[in-house]
Amino acid sequence: MILSFTRLCEGGELLDRILAKKDSRYTEKDAAVVVRQMLRVAAECHLHGLVHRDMKPENFLFKSAKEDSSLKATDFGLSDFIKPGKKFQDIVGSAYYVAPEVLKRKSGPESDVWSIGVITYILLCGRRPFWDKTEDGIFKEVLRNKPDFRRKPWPSISNSAKDFVKKLLVKDPRARLTAAQALSHPWVREGGDASEIPIDISVLNNMRQFVKYSRLKQFALRALASTLDDEELADLRDQFDAIDVDKNGSISLEEMRQALAKDLPWKLKESRVLEILQAIDCNTDGLVDFSEFVAATLHVHQLEEHDSEKWHLRSQAAFEKFDIDRDGFITPEELRMHTGLKGSIDPLLEEADIDKDGRISLSEFRRLLRTASISSRNVPPSPSGHRNPRKL
Repeated sequence: MILSFTRLCEGGELLDRILAKKDSRYTEKDAAVVVRQMLRVAAECHLHGLVHRDMKPENFLFKSAKEDSSLKATDFGLSDFIKPGKKFQDIVGSAYYVAPEVLKRKSGPESDVWSIGVITYILLCGRRPFWDKTEDGIFKEVLRNKPDFRRKPWPSISNSAKDFVKKLLVKDPRARLTAAQALSHPWVREGGDASEIPIDISVLNNMRQFVKYSRLKQFALRALASTLDDEELADLRDQFDAIDVDKNGSISLEEMRQALAKDLPWKLKESRVLEILQAIDCNTDGLVDFSEFVAATLHVHQLEEHDSEKWHLRSQAAFEKFDIDRDGFITPEELRMHTGLKGSIDPLLEEADIDKDGRISLSEFRRLLRTASISSRNVPPSPSGHRNPRKL
């Protein structure tokens, strides 16, 4: 059972303020301020292993009646704790704001971000993105259709705002922005402070996962990371800066330990933290620089989903860092030259060489990047997340 205590909020519900607005919608600037506060609540909850599971305008209260009043989340009755990698299998929440994966009975923290995406859509245009007369009809809309960005007022709304909403309403939760990532988006970031952005639970998850990847996938991710520009790395720069407490441009073992300790559901031993740092630290200087950090924390599914054309160009550029003679294949010798590894290269090659022709094609390389290939080390099982029996 989760107990939450909310201070007296005299400013009313967010829903009431939406309805009181002209055309029941906010200006972009005012909407961004509200959305930023909702995302901070979600990001902090997720960092502590808590999923709200019922984010909607009625569950956000303004502290005072002032126009610039701060916003507080309420009604944690459906909220529950979950372990990374685990999924809730029950259907809870409110129909208009429920995420596709909730309806498929395999949801996690990403479902809160979807709900905030729905709220943002409403704030900006005064309408729900998914509507029907019946609950079942709403569920079908959520599962099958995309939000409409053609009707007024969307043509007059900025491209940045539309990009933000679209990235929150991605049906694949793996490709959806996390709450912390969303806080780094230019539309929300304007007027905000980087220090307000909590450490992203998905970044910590990715670092823990990186140590389990095969050597080949680690090399491939480093090559992919080197193809991204500063704008594409803005959210990871914010995360790196949040972990780099002394601001010296690198992450030490102690800073890594402090960051991983913020993810309360996980209790890592010091030796495990060192193992993670050593896996990420490819130049073996005992520190993690930004390029090493990016390779370990990339969201590959997001890169592919958000812009498929860019993904093809990026993944090809990463492939060509191995394919020295540009013949369209990575040979054992090229693999040895790129990695600097001595001895037999066969175990690395075999993982990606699906057709067993003794070399790696571009399609096989892309498959390697997409799949979570894990080394021979066993992955310890995580305890199941608690489930809340309350249903829709």
